[in-house]
Amino acid sequence: MNIVLIKNAKIVNEGTIFEGDVLIENEFIVEIAASISPKHSNCKIIDAEGSYLIPGAIDDQVHFREPGLTHKGDIASESKAAVAGGITSYIEQPNTVPNAVTQEILEEKYKIAAKTSYANFSFMMGGTNDNLEEILKTNPRNVAGLKLFLGSSTGDMLVDSSEALEKIFSNTKLLIAVHSEDENTVKENLERFKLQFGDDIPVKFHPEIRSVEACYKSTVKIIDLAQKTGARLHVFHLSTAKELELFTNKIPLEEKQITAEVCIHHLWFSDVDYATKGNLIKWNPAIKTANNRAALWEALLDDRIDVIATDHAPHTLEEKKQVYTKAPSGGPLVQHAVVAMFEANHQGKISVEKIVEKMCHNPAKIFKIEKRGFIKVGFYADLVIVNPGLPWNVKKENILAKCGWSPFEGYNFKSRITHTFVNGTLVYQNFKVKETPFGMRLLFDR
Repeated sequence: MNIVLIKNAKIVNEGTIFEGDVLIENEFIVEIAASISPKHSNCKIIDAEGSYLIPGAIDDQVHFREPGLTHKGDIASESKAAVAGGITSYIEQPNTVPNAVTQEILEEKYKIAAKTSYANFSFMMGGTNDNLEEILKTNPRNVAGLKLFLGSSTGDMLVDSSEALEKIFSNTKLLIAVHSEDENTVKENLERFKLQFGDDIPVKFHPEIRSVEACYKSTVKIIDLAQKTGARLHVFHLSTAKELELFTNKIPLEEKQITAEVCIHHLWFSDVDYATKGNLIKWNPAIKTANNRAALWEALLDDRIDVIATDHAPHTLEEKKQVYTKAPSGGPLVQHAVVAMFEANHQGKISVEKIVEKMCHNPAKIFKIEKRGFIKVGFYADLVIVNPGLPWNVKKENILAKCGWSPFEGYNFKSRITHTFVNGTLVYQNFKVKETPFGMRLLFDR
């Protein structure tokens, strides 16, 4: 029997912080109290005095690149980086190769993860202009939802038919998550800059190519469609102040039919960072001005934005060093997301309770994930110990993503993740990952 007692922790759960102990037996939390005495001789005791104990973070948007793009990353390597970063569950996107747009391809990804994932996992079904029949076969009990690319897609995943969109929104009960940028606006902007610079466009113009208007135009359209059809919509990686007027904090999260996410990079960087980071911070949607970043923070804190995620999307350094039109968008973030938010806590931008709400509780609520995202008796023991006063430096030797780089390289974080538990098993401790995958397929209460 696996028995672990975490003592003297600052337990963060549902808006409160209290000092106490948590007892784990096998996969589950079995007791939470001010003080628990070990009742078994084989009980492993971890003293977490001075540290926070938080639920494992749930990242609702990652790209782990398997199958088909495994030179960039794979489920094993990227989930290992995730648990090192305090992310114990993830929802992976369908733009792998082949695209996960049939049930057979989707289930192949689950088979791989069942053998190799260090964190708990779910995979989005992908939508196209003509795969509604496959979409409707998706089991909402064991698949997180449906992903639609309204801009910036790979393969055949750009859903640009209004008729196809309306059919999907009208017929599926799945949560529909979208990448929302207007493809025509982006193409027109790109052609304008190519006329001036050719392929070697300075990356500082990325937010003008993938503009505020491209984001807003697409998001208005897709929210109108969701309201018209009654579909359950989740908008990924908001990046503009203008879009925020489309979201509300007037109703409880559990009653929202339209929810929103912001990503770490849009909260951390601004367009001035292109001068030093270049293509390493080239993401879609683009990182924009400091004013947009400030508006995202405001909306996150007042609950118009519901979730913090990573959009972890690794590419090799060689790929990133290409000229603008060839350099892919995206970067690795799972290992540094939680500590980046704790850094923001040190800077007075966000409370620890709010971090947990946005990275742990709310993803579990939005996707209706069973028995995860909270520190509760009877829930899976997906737990993370964060020491807020143990500085460390991000360097190549401690980066676990297969691509081997990070936009945070060289940064000194004040907080460190010292322990990560997945399903009750201590899988990560002080820069070392236990070399056995313990991830389980996520199930959903729907």
